[in-house]
Amino acid sequence: MEKKKYERPMLKRIVPTMPGKTGQNVAVVAQTEIDGVGLDCLRSRFGSPLFVFSERTLRKNMREAVRAFSTRYPEVRFAWSYKTNYLNTICRIFHEEGAMAEVVSGFEYDKALANGVPSNLIIFNGPAKSEQDLLRAIEGDSLIHIDNTEELRILTNLSIEKNIKPRVALRVNMDVGIYPPWNRFGFNLESGQAWDALEKIASEGKLNCVGLHCHIGTFIQTADAYRIEAEKLALLAKDSMEKLGLPISYVDMGGGFASKNTLKSSYLTGEDLCPTFDDYAETITSVFRTMKFPDGKRLRIVLETGRALVDNAGFLLTSVITNKRMADGRLNTVIDAGVNLLFTSFWYNHKVTATYESTSQVEPTMLCGPLCMNIDVIRDNVMLPPLKRNDLLLIHNVGAYNVTQWMQFITMRPKVVMVKENGEVILLRDAECLNDVNGVEDRCTVN
Repeated sequence: MEKKKYERPMLKRIVPTMPGKTGQNVAVVAQTEIDGVGLDCLRSRFGSPLFVFSERTLRKNMREAVRAFSTRYPEVRFAWSYKTNYLNTICRIFHEEGAMAEVVSGFEYDKALANGVPSNLIIFNGPAKSEQDLLRAIEGDSLIHIDNTEELRILTNLSIEKNIKPRVALRVNMDVGIYPPWNRFGFNLESGQAWDALEKIASEGKLNCVGLHCHIGTFIQTADAYRIEAEKLALLAKDSMEKLGLPISYVDMGGGFASKNTLKSSYLTGEDLCPTFDDYAETITSVFRTMKFPDGKRLRIVLETGRALVDNAGFLLTSVITNKRMADGRLNTVIDAGVNLLFTSFWYNHKVTATYESTSQVEPTMLCGPLCMNIDVIRDNVMLPPLKRNDLLLIHNVGAYNVTQWMQFITMRPKVVMVKENGEVILLRDAECLNDVNGVEDRCTVN
């Protein structure tokens, strides 16, 4: 007979109050594997903490998004948002599934090229493109999304100097009822800035303006905001074609689709609140199906979806270091993964599960990282079973932004692995060592 796991005794204070919004405490459902690979096995091979990605989930998400849009409107193209997660293997998976690349810096542009993306299938966004970046994008026939008047001026001068008419789109910001509005990028629609820029492009004739772009924000939990965006962009495209003669061929709706994570300020969970790909698709495509463009033209819809495609494919495996009681009696469990690795814990209540089957005995727990910083809190309050040193926990939905925004601070960055569709586990990124950290100093000539 297999020996049952020991659970330490627990004393609970009974407080005679009404049940909270989440009802009575229940046992935490354990997760022991990812796509058939045991979590204990992963720790034994690769250590802890450890980021784990599921190839099966990545491909499933992408195919589900493509299905939702293409079955409603055939002229749709996805562009993988590099800033969301630029691990090469993950980027290449999305490119294999048909996605273009959307980048916001010269560094990301180089990453996309190295991942085999043809330069003419790269969308270059961002508010701070250098003149050298712009020149490379022009010569590579990339789609350049113009963010500001200075960039418009530089592009015009470069087109004259190189005698090349680059493909560009105008980035637009607008009021879609989301607060706070994302109005620091691009040209404002309501004030007339966007139309003035389009008139200038049309009158000078040095740029080939083939598109319009707008990114209304991030983690948008209402599909109706995209309806407003689509209606305004479609009308602007129609006017640009009819009144200015611009050859608009696509509208880039940006990204911002919400994943199933739960925001800290949310009353309900992300699973309950966040729209599905079908919800977003129906709202957006219905506008373009009904809008009449010149000569019966049908515009292509481009989507820069990042978070919703990768978030639930990423996990963080972490080990318990110790338990302690705080002055107010709360249980504080310290783990080996901190906010330097899990930047999104500042705004998400990430789902946390134990990795062993437990009884119904659970306790409100503050889950903290190993950093010598009071802000190093992964969850303020999460229901967990009794835990002891070296017990494993699994943190869910961490695929977006963490491995691009993580920091080497107090602890070094850990390994990242992927569970392939065939069950094989491959190393995507090795753990940092002291030489990695000191190397940028050792290269200096001055000690």
